[in-house]
Amino acid sequence: MDTDYFKGTISISLVREALFSAEQRGFCTTTLLQQAGISPDLLQSDKARVSVTQYAQLWIVLANTMNDEFFGMDSHPMRRGSYTLLSKSVLSAENLGKALQHILQFLNLLLDDFNSTCFVQENYAYIVIQDTQHPKRMFSYATYLMLVHGLMCWLSGQRIILNSIQLKCNAPTDDSDYKIRFCDDIKYNTDENYIQFDANYLNIAIKQDKKSWYQFIQHTPYNLLVRFKNPNALSHQIRKYFLQTSCTKWPELTELAPQFHMSEATMQRRLKQEGTNFQQLKNDIRRDLAISLLGQNTLSLQAISEQLNFQDTSAFHRAFKKWTGLSPGTYRQSNIR
Repeated sequence: MDTDYFKGTISISLVREALFSAEQRGFCTTTLLQQAGISPDLLQSDKARVSVTQYAQLWIVLANTMNDEFFGMDSHPMRRGSYTLLSKSVLSAENLGKALQHILQFLNLLLDDFNSTCFVQENYAYIVIQDTQHPKRMFSYATYLMLVHGLMCWLSGQRIILNSIQLKCNAPTDDSDYKIRFCDDIKYNTDENYIQFDANYLNIAIKQDKKSWYQFIQHTPYNLLVRFKNPNALSHQIRKYFLQTSCTKWPELTELAPQFHMSEATMQRRLKQEGTNFQQLKNDIRRDLAISLLGQNTLSLQAISEQLNFQDTSAFHRAFKKWTGLSPGTYRQSNIR
């Protein structure tokens, strides 16, 4: 099975967010997208999504083109190679707490619009992000946090579970991708920007060395997008279960809930808290599988339809167009990876 199956897809809205500063500075977004293997036509459909591989490639294209690993979202560019230097420089830290202090100090020196500190209060650790200018877009905070959090997770050899995030910015139209990556509890329009997690993580000894660092940096930014998602989300656990099961054998809610040791009502309530429901989740997984299979360009539409357990190709065609705004054939022709 293609590993992209397990990684899901990324909303076209995040592609637009990534391109925003580049477009403002006069770069040709069509060229940037084509270099990343993303059809510019996908921007016309608000429902469209791209694979994680394509989004990671767009990150690289933007960083190379702008010589800025922060998408041009700060007054001072994060020059190409900055993250490589940062990740290597924290390998010798005594523990994760010391490494985090170094990470934030490094970014404080590098960026002009963010100034971050970390402190412990009772049993919790907080990363507080001070805006030196006006509040940023959610995408800016999320990208910053992905750089910090991804490095923390890798250094400790485990997922650092985030308890809550509070941000000054307005809520994006859809924050489901952010919740999947970080945590369910994200609040907007607050008085300050902070991230809370258990303080015990700060005592973890660094688990990495120069050999593992080389592997990490070779696969950045792809690994930042996929390796450290929110494992506590019920939707994530159900997705993992379904992806290990043939579509023809996917259980209904009445069959699945007992396997997760909960009632149907509890499962429905928890999914609702995560901004989805059981049927939508199943559709999202089938959509992501379809996008991955279409991107491989090796199976016929009929074969994909059968693999995804549609009655016929026309039913697959209708469902895919409803999910993405494009037909499977159009998506395949315009989105060759």
